Amino acid sequence: MDIRDVPEAHLDRALDLSYLVFHERPEEEQRAHHRAMLRPCERIGAYEGERLVGFVAAFPFTLSVPGGELPCPGLTLVSVAPTHRRRGVLSALIAEAFRRYAERGAPLAALWASEDAIYGRFGFGAATQGVTVEIDSRRPLALRIAPDERPLRLIDPAEAPAVVGPYFEATRALRAGRIPRDELRWTGEWLRDEDEEDDELSPARVVALGDPLAGYAVYRTKGENEETRTPGAVRVDEVEADSPAVAAALWRYLASIDLTGTVRAWGRPLDDPLLLFAADRDQVRVTGQFPALWVRLIDVRAALTARAWAAPVDLVLEVHDSRMPDNSGRFRLTSGPQGARYEPTGDPVDLSFGVRDLGACYLGGTKAVDLVAAGLVEEHTPGAASALDDALRTPRLPHSCDEF
Repeated sequence: MDIRDVPEAHLDRALDLSYLVFHERPEEEQRAHHRAMLRPCERIGAYEGERLVGFVAAFPFTLSVPGGELPCPGLTLVSVAPTHRRRGVLSALIAEAFRRYAERGAPLAALWASEDAIYGRFGFGAATQGVTVEIDSRRPLALRIAPDERPLRLIDPAEAPAVVGPYFEATRALRAGRIPRDELRWTGEWLRDEDEEDDELSPARVVALGDPLAGYAVYRTKGENEETRTPGAVRVDEVEADSPAVAAALWRYLASIDLTGTVRAWGRPLDDPLLLFAADRDQVRVTGQFPALWVRLIDVRAALTARAWAAPVDLVLEVHDSRMPDNSGRFRLTSGPQGARYEPTGDPVDLSFGVRDLGACYLGGTKAVDLVAAGLVEEHTPGAASALDDALRTPRLPHSCDEF
């Protein structure tokens, strides 16, 4: 088995392998989009002779973290041929990827996991959570706050990247866990004419409020099923808003679209204000929760000292990382107005972490106290986990809805 770069001439081989593994058969238009998305990626392959039997690509992303953003390779299309499973192909690919990321100084990497059980063993921790929200829109949406009454307007999807793209980029830093979107990602992922998972859905629609822009929503609709008499539905892909009143206006609009009876929004943040300002929680229900963005700390010291901290902390962490041993050891973490330090020490340990669980806590979305309660983190000094949580806290929970 030879681990080496996958040249652009082999992009179709990589896509064929991915479609085999993920049981997909996209139309040529979607295949062309996938090809275009892969071109700027770093691409690593496992070759048996000239046959590509394993593949991993990484987008050259930056990720919003508390206090700024950091380089963060975004792993995608991780694939191993079904004939070559359990032969160490995936481990070899990930090891080579981690080696390269560390060599060029990337503090962390991220992915969306197709199977949760796979990536924990490579040190990825679920750093953000998403919820699925459903609204019964057969009656007007009941709200506890007054919506913003400025007029709404529909935006041509062809013009949307230029209109809502700058707004998204300007507000991206308000939550950790977000990646930038270039025009290709807007047009090929968010605003494409046909949805690759449900061809009964309409083209993407974009509704906006305010001038200057104060919020927008991206959604698709589906008509009534005449055979089952199931009412039409609205699928909400994204809602971004400056204020609760703007969000209320957008949700009221989405729940009032004619000839529909259900609004379904996938991948909303756990602290979505809709869940508090909805007057009737029988009308607005959370129907599911799932891990979203998985983070892998490539260089624990660089990652911890690069983010902002909400409170001073002085703790000794013992970190275990079997795949990147340089991260393992006992370190004193201190933070203050001048930033954070993370230095080796021989002092007694306050908290013992596996690197997976430290990655889950890194953006502030997973609490160390919960991991202690689950038996995944060992607290040697009472109150140490709570102190770390106070320091990691962010005003809004981290959130990501950009699958890649």
